[in-house]
Amino acid sequence: MLFSIATLALAATGASAQGRPSNTSICDYYTSALLMNNTAENQYTLLKLIVNTVALGNYTTNPAPKNAVPGILAPGTVNGTAVNLAPFFTGMSGPTTNRNGVATAGVNFLDGGGATPLLNNTLPTEGSNQYKLVTHLYQYFGYLLGCSMQGNDAFPAYQGNPSQYAVHKYMYLTTAQNTYFIQQVALAASSFGVAQSDIAVVGSALNSLFNVRCGPNVSVPMSAAAAPQSICITPDCALAANASCAAYASNSTSATQGPNSTVVNRGNSTGTSGGAAASGSARASGSAAGGASASASGSTVRTSSAANLLGLSAPILVGAAGLIAFAL
Repeated sequence: MLFSIATLALAATGASAQGRPSNTSICDYYTSALLMNNTAENQYTLLKLIVNTVALGNYTTNPAPKNAVPGILAPGTVNGTAVNLAPFFTGMSGPTTNRNGVATAGVNFLDGGGATPLLNNTLPTEGSNQYKLVTHLYQYFGYLLGCSMQGNDAFPAYQGNPSQYAVHKYMYLTTAQNTYFIQQVALAASSFGVAQSDIAVVGSALNSLFNVRCGPNVSVPMSAAAAPQSICITPDCALAANASCAAYASNSTSATQGPNSTVVNRGNSTGTSGGAAASGSARASGSAAGGASASASGSTVRTSSAANLLGLSAPILVGAAGLIAFAL
């Protein structure tokens, strides 16, 4: 499916099979369903709940999750391929961060408090790599889901790089890695009662925008200049409909010679398969029946076991594998 801004608009405002009105965005509808009042502050809280669950797995008790979410930190498998994304966030993946056009190694994305602030729905230390990553994730997904109150101090508009390819090109991400992230987004959304019809459209849009090679330039957000967005750039990635590889040619040498081949190996097979919770379980099959009816005001959180994986001395924050470090 060819991704376009029109697809995002459909994902955000199309009618849900479970009753979301066609003139109400996904963000607005589920903010009201979960948090009662549809305010900018509550929309920001909704995005924190979803993105933090994608990062750490299930961590809330109110609302109680409707299905299990391993989270991006937990190793898993996609169609028999082992995936472990943690090294991209611990600074152990090699030169995978784009800093002013330079592939940079050892960048720590846990430097703003690790898992602790996310478990408490607070922000990491301002000025840290982690703060920029997490806040840009909230902002970006807020735009994708059509948050009508976004664009003020309570919920800022997206402030990151408008080209996700530019941000991620040194990560040399595979189909399995991107797919695992998108599956965790679906599981996180369904755990809060988002309807499967809404999840399916958003997942399709994410796959069409990020999980293909040589996607045509797209403006995200619409106010930005059109830019390359493909994050999946390895040879196993499906070629985008209406592919335009010219914008990606500058990375063709690194992709062919594979200076980040160790990254692909680490991101696919380092560590164990993650146990029963993660191994082969990342499928958007969690039940969302009944919609989002639980109140989350005064959300209660519990410690996520994902934060203590790998035996690292610092708590782990894992953002989106394919969406790491927006505009760093």
